[in-house]
Amino acid sequence: MMPKPEPQSVVFVVDDDASMRQAMQRLFRSVGLEVEVFASASEFLQRKPSDVPSCLVLDVRLPGLSGLDFQTELAKAGIQVPIVFMTGHGDIPMTVKAMKAGAIEFLPKPFRDQDMLDAVRLGLERDRARREGEMAISDIRANMQPSLRASRR
Repeated sequence: MMPKPEPQSVVFVVDDDASMRQAMQRLFRSVGLEVEVFASASEFLQRKPSDVPSCLVLDVRLPGLSGLDFQTELAKAGIQVPIVFMTGHGDIPMTVKAMKAGAIEFLPKPFRDQDMLDAVRLGLERDRARREGEMAISDIRANMQPSLRASRR
């Protein structure tokens, strides 16, 4: 019996290879993670933004916008989602570029399932912590507003 998916987080997989998307979907579901798969970066962007902690598993080579270019576009758009790259065609400069831009991990295919699961769990933990931090800051700002207004009178 498979574990029930955790609704409090989601893993997104963007890979143009259908068999790889299916394999990733099976892997994440086997450990109880919610997963959504996409064949391209543009397909991923058509979904509404996630309001739960998430992690993006992204193939470096995609039709149209490459994974590395997509990482740059997400950053420009202010979309903060931890990224785990996977590739069958990686090299050291590509890895360095991805990691400097904030990637959690850069896994060459074929990779060990456990390495992918560890990287995704780290991404989900980081996104959960980021969201909690943003909520705490928002709460502090909201609590300060009444006292700021009162002190200006």
